[in-house]
Amino acid sequence: MSLTAAVALGAALGAPSRYLLDGAVRRWCGTRLPWGTLAVNLLGSAAAGLVAGLRPGALWVSLLAVGFLGAFTTASTLAWELVELTQRGALRSAGLLLVLHLLPGLALAGVGLAAGLAL
Repeated sequence: MSLTAAVALGAALGAPSRYLLDGAVRRWCGTRLPWGTLAVNLLGSAAAGLVAGLRPGALWVSLLAVGFLGAFTTASTLAWELVELTQRGALRSAGLLLVLHLLPGLALAGVGLAAGLAL
């Protein structure tokens, strides 16, 4: 399989996975804050760290990190949701959302990296 095909396959699996997880989390947690995007991005951060720690070959990096996680996680949706909250005047919620994405996301990436290196 070519690297381009691996990226395409990973993306074809990552985008619907994000859609399904986001919807499930929204149904469970409600929509006051975009919890689905948070769950997707935190899970993706941990998975990215794990892939980095495992140091797979180029084909697996293309499939998992670039393709799947590239389509699964989403900075643009986070940006859109932050803009929406800000426009509604929900500045505290926007700030909370940003902190909840960045700090735990970095920590989970570190945990994933450590787990990958340990395997």
